[in-house]
Amino acid sequence: MEELIWIGPALIFGLLAVRIGLPPMVGYLIGGFVLNIYGISDPVFLTKVGSLGVTLLLFTIGLKLNIRSLLKPYVWAGASLHMLAVVAIFGTLIFWISLGGLALFADVNLSTSFLIAFAFSFSSTVFAVKTLEEKGEMGSRHGQVAIGILIMQDIIAVIFLAMSTGKIPSVWALGLLALIPLRPVFMHLMNRAGHGELLILYGFSLAFGAYALFDFLGLKGDLGALIIGMMLAAHPSAPDMSKNLNGFKEFLLVGFFLSIGTVGNISYITVLAAFVLAMAVIIKVDLYFLILSVFRLRKRTSAFASFNLANYSEFGLIVGSIAFTNGWLSGDWIVIISLALTFSFIIAAPLNKYARKIFGKRKGFLSRFERKNPLPEDLPIDCGPAKIAIIGMARLGTGAYDTLREKYGDVLIGTDPDQSVVERHRAEGRNVILADATSEDFWLESHGNNMSVILLAKREYEENISIARLIRQYKGDIQYIVTVAEYPDQVEAFLKEGVNAVWDFDMEAGTGFAEEVISQLGNELDIITDDIKD
Repeated sequence: MEELIWIGPALIFGLLAVRIGLPPMVGYLIGGFVLNIYGISDPVFLTKVGSLGVTLLLFTIGLKLNIRSLLKPYVWAGASLHMLAVVAIFGTLIFWISLGGLALFADVNLSTSFLIAFAFSFSSTVFAVKTLEEKGEMGSRHGQVAIGILIMQDIIAVIFLAMSTGKIPSVWALGLLALIPLRPVFMHLMNRAGHGELLILYGFSLAFGAYALFDFLGLKGDLGALIIGMMLAAHPSAPDMSKNLNGFKEFLLVGFFLSIGTVGNISYITVLAAFVLAMAVIIKVDLYFLILSVFRLRKRTSAFASFNLANYSEFGLIVGSIAFTNGWLSGDWIVIISLALTFSFIIAAPLNKYARKIFGKRKGFLSRFERKNPLPEDLPIDCGPAKIAIIGMARLGTGAYDTLREKYGDVLIGTDPDQSVVERHRAEGRNVILADATSEDFWLESHGNNMSVILLAKREYEENISIARLIRQYKGDIQYIVTVAEYPDQVEAFLKEGVNAVWDFDMEAGTGFAEEVISQLGNELDIITDDIKD
């Protein structure tokens, strides 16, 4: 039980962070430092807990990822160019500081300066994903761009670890190609797992089994969890598996954030050095924006993706640990990197929370960097003469579309940010377009003012309520907004945002079920009930 003492401080500081308008993860970070100061934490245990959380996180990312998004030039080339630029700029700045004889920097030579810069060139997958989930923007255009870049950084991390530690992958690693023909087996087992606890157990087995296999073969274990998740992303139960694992993932990631604050002894010198390096994260944001703009992404997509990546990564601690083991850096640098990572999270949290307001004020200035010929997927949308729009074309949206089209004809249009989903629906004869409804640009610049009814059919509550706010802000002429909710407090929140009708699963599913029974049994049910009455 002593190992679970961290749950109390995590809860207290998480609630305090939320109270002052910050994400709970900032409270966990501060809680970690408090535990460190009083010496009541077990960093080894917390690190293990956090590692499990990161593995589940990457697995669930894989379950939602379209592999084709990684092949976009702005993803693989953008990530590579940004990393090279950060290493060059940060490395030069750190070396100049070392020439000034500043404490802790005095013994840093040129090669070590670039190694430290490399540690700060990565962005945190954990922070970005949690931020996107909390804002309901995981499926957004900028969210997908940010996730793609983070995955490319993970691949670069694997290469670095292999080169720096001398841990060359085993020749048996080529056997991992056998996972490709085994994919139908994994899909079949997922069918057999159903929707209950077996699905959860199957998810755990896949995530941690893939981690163990890749690690045994000399590869980064987390990469294995990501890849096995990507292999199952097309399965109809993938969203359910991701949702079922979400609570476990969130709980374990608390250990990750707490463990960051338990590294080393803190002094005013390490705090000062970390603060200076944390402020340099603004340079990373600017570089992300400029590079993504060069690849013809629109200013909003580039800016919001850059905000999501406005932090340092936990991978920097791994780089620092390797450098310390090899005698390239002093132990104080592990503390500095840890503190800089924490400070960057604290800076990035309000930056992402108020991203829309910041972008609105700087929109005119940022327009100077936008290309005149943006990518086709970033062009304004033409909704045509459609009267009814369905936002989100997963199972719920598809069912609503087919039912409404049968009754009202071809007056509908569906939207989805996933190109493969759009192509599938078009092949099946549905009028579906590629669009990111979480973007202000969609509502401001889309052509076609005939829409009167909008159905919000996204999987996540956060996404639906975010879109509802945008509709009422930019499309005041929309007559009806309809959506779904799982809990009574969600119904109340939707109504406050101007949603006209909310279909409550818990309350109305029973009503719908009973009405279906009446329609199917008809007179037979009347006879049965009359017999009982008699």
